[in-house]
Amino acid sequence: MAKDIQHQNIRFQSSEINHLYGEKVHLLSSPLMLSLLAQLGAPETTQPRINDLVSMLYEHLMDYVIDSLFPKKQISIETRMINHHPEAVYEGQVIDPQVRVVSVDLARAGTLPSHLCYSKLNYLMSSELVRQDHFYVARVTDAEGKVTGVNISGSKIGGDIEDSIVLFPDPMGATGGTIVECYHHYLNRVGGKPKLMVAMHLIITPEYLAKVSKECPDLHIFALRLDRGLSSSDILKEVPGKLWDLEKGLSPIQYIVPGAGGLGEILNNSYC
Repeated sequence: MAKDIQHQNIRFQSSEINHLYGEKVHLLSSPLMLSLLAQLGAPETTQPRINDLVSMLYEHLMDYVIDSLFPKKQISIETRMINHHPEAVYEGQVIDPQVRVVSVDLARAGTLPSHLCYSKLNYLMSSELVRQDHFYVARVTDAEGKVTGVNISGSKIGGDIEDSIVLFPDPMGATGGTIVECYHHYLNRVGGKPKLMVAMHLIITPEYLAKVSKECPDLHIFALRLDRGLSSSDILKEVPGKLWDLEKGLSPIQYIVPGAGGLGEILNNSYC
């Protein structure tokens, strides 16, 4: 039986914003996602609507990461039409279900996003190869509210990461401190060499990219929006990354502008 050529070498056609931050940085170009993200950051958006919006946004982001990076394999599988037509066989590429994947819950803003990714992966991959880890990390701030570091208060890591795709679904990429800490923890303190490590964000800043790109050179970064709203009007007219050192997206206490404002607090109705 002849194979349909259209299914034999599938190439995902990405839609991304042009930038100069490097090939491992992916800024998605989606009017739909930007629309939902605008609703997410609106002052009137609270529970329970905010959970629904985060779910829709991470569904799309997870799909995009899978299509962009996950390995494929060739299959031949009968469909329910096989009783009527011997040609009722799909022969072509699919996502390889025999790949280990770890979704890391970066509590607390990352708890819902990680659960969403973990749940979806259990449908797509062989479920025994999918794992969710829990990493308890928080900002450390000084008396003025400025971020001075990160504090790891605990973790629950369920095994090694040998030949695994490791996902960090953390909504806000502000300073980059959390992702840098987690990236090096998994590389240096958890056994095994990963296949890929991927940060998945709703919003990031130029400052985040400067820190993470330097300290985590093998990390793939995906985001739905880059915020550099505190940059000058001249900078905002340039392609993102062209004048990287002059771009600014962080307030004096390291919150993102325009941003979404304290997403972890709103997601959990916890403001302490």
